[in-house]
Amino acid sequence: MSWESRKTAKMNYFPDEVLEHVFDFITTHKDRNSVSLVCKSWYRIERYSRQRVFIGNCYSISPERLIDRFPGLKSLTLKGKPHFADFNLVPPDWGGFLYPWIKALAKSRIGLEELRLKRMVVSDKSLELLSKSFVNFKSLVLVSCDGFTTDGLAAIAANCRYLRELDLQENEVDDHRGHWLSCFPESCTSLVSLNFACLKGEINLGALERLVARSPNLKSLRLNRAVPLDTLQKLLIRAPQLEDLGTGSYVQDPSSEAYNKLKFAIQCCKSMRSLSGFLEVAPCCMSAIYPVCPNLTFLNLSYAPGLHGDELTKLIQHCGRLKRLWILDCIGDKGLGVVASTCKELQELRVFPSDPFGAGNAAVTEEGLVLISAGCPKLNSILYFCQQMTNAALRTVAKNCPNFIRFRLCTLDPVKPDAVTNQPLDEGFGAIARSCKGLKRLSLSGLLTDQVFFYIGMYAKQLEMLSIAFAGDSDKGMLYVLNGCKRLRKLEIRDCPFGNAALLEDVGKYETMRSLWMSSCEVTLGGCKTLAGKMPSLSVEIIDDSEQMEFNLDEQKVEKMYLYRTLVGPRKDAPEIVWIL
Repeated sequence: MSWESRKTAKMNYFPDEVLEHVFDFITTHKDRNSVSLVCKSWYRIERYSRQRVFIGNCYSISPERLIDRFPGLKSLTLKGKPHFADFNLVPPDWGGFLYPWIKALAKSRIGLEELRLKRMVVSDKSLELLSKSFVNFKSLVLVSCDGFTTDGLAAIAANCRYLRELDLQENEVDDHRGHWLSCFPESCTSLVSLNFACLKGEINLGALERLVARSPNLKSLRLNRAVPLDTLQKLLIRAPQLEDLGTGSYVQDPSSEAYNKLKFAIQCCKSMRSLSGFLEVAPCCMSAIYPVCPNLTFLNLSYAPGLHGDELTKLIQHCGRLKRLWILDCIGDKGLGVVASTCKELQELRVFPSDPFGAGNAAVTEEGLVLISAGCPKLNSILYFCQQMTNAALRTVAKNCPNFIRFRLCTLDPVKPDAVTNQPLDEGFGAIARSCKGLKRLSLSGLLTDQVFFYIGMYAKQLEMLSIAFAGDSDKGMLYVLNGCKRLRKLEIRDCPFGNAALLEDVGKYETMRSLWMSSCEVTLGGCKTLAGKMPSLSVEIIDDSEQMEFNLDEQKVEKMYLYRTLVGPRKDAPEIVWIL
């Protein structure tokens, strides 16, 4: 008997209740999955004790199978449409419907308390059923979802008596009426987090003030642009305990009484650690928030186009403890230099384009990235939209910050070469792959050949997600990645010269991955059919946006292919433009 087997046998002498208590300390989904594979006893204990489940693709398993596997489920995270839906590459009617899941969960009498959804189609009908089916429901988080209105939110507000969290992030919501906040009953005092920043309609300001006033445990509040600055002041007076604030409209005359009251209210917020919003802003009013800036660990100004260079740098100079910063590229390279000299604890930086369609107007370059890498040694995650990049800069960044876990870089001209040498950016990204041993997520941009994929396959051994566009020379590039990155879970490819040879070289690899997306590549319908025939455990979807494809012409190129693992066979709700092979 091996040492591992003897150790497991000794553990099985413990009563189930003891093992269940031990399992409670194993918090990541990945580790819980590993525990369940040790032996039949552990599988059974993990099955009945597991309360939190993450499903990265709503079509990889059925709700009935989930319920049977984890009857004690209380918290569910569910993702729907592919990631490229964020870039309008997935048809709006592709799928990802929530209602079948809520219907099955309600029928089973699962004691659901938390639901987190991303890129799902969420109807008012599903929200109403959710609100009436789970008496102890406490938390609803919707990210990049659509299909629902404020009527659905009204049902959640009216019926979820113990609601602690309602978090709406970047959703498309039809606003039927602005009074959904008034549907919270007077007895509702449990709110800890409320975020409706993505809503575009008017808000019942009186109902909002009353709700905040009777929520003593409220820690996070993010408002939409319909909430004016004078209402913000009243809310802060009622909730000085806030730790996370997202302002709405931040426009006022600095000499007004309302502005002076706001300054006093902000000074009372001693616990503030996170600040966002400023959807409409008067830069001359920004000094009012300076008193809370020294304690901030997260600053999100990615939706604040009204703040520019000097105003941004003046604000950031007060934020010496930041660990996360999201900002627009109008900060410029000089402003990023201020970030580098001020924010020594920075771990995550995201620089978004202020004008994503104006490639010539991007205000940050490789210089800003080098400054950040030199001044922020703890940086481990970056998303950087820039005008240009060089291999020398990427090599310097790799040397200065070897602890990157996520590295996403996008030049607004997706095939732009090294701005100095005019060479491909292979060596620079190769340096990132070589130096950053813990890299898990990588997005590439700029002129790239197969050589960069050779480096990625050779060095990025921990890589789990790779996004590629307009890169590579041949099928070799894709094969380097598939053969070398053994832990790869998601591969997203668009506008690359990869075809059937790369797709079909090692079809068994896809059983270890969650999904593969290929659009505007060299893959043919016949190649996809061959893959589907060899791998019945995979769902191979062809998305025919143009509706010009003919099913019998195997040599025609496929515009979009989405491949994913599934335990329950082909889905039944695919629209006509989606072929499941």
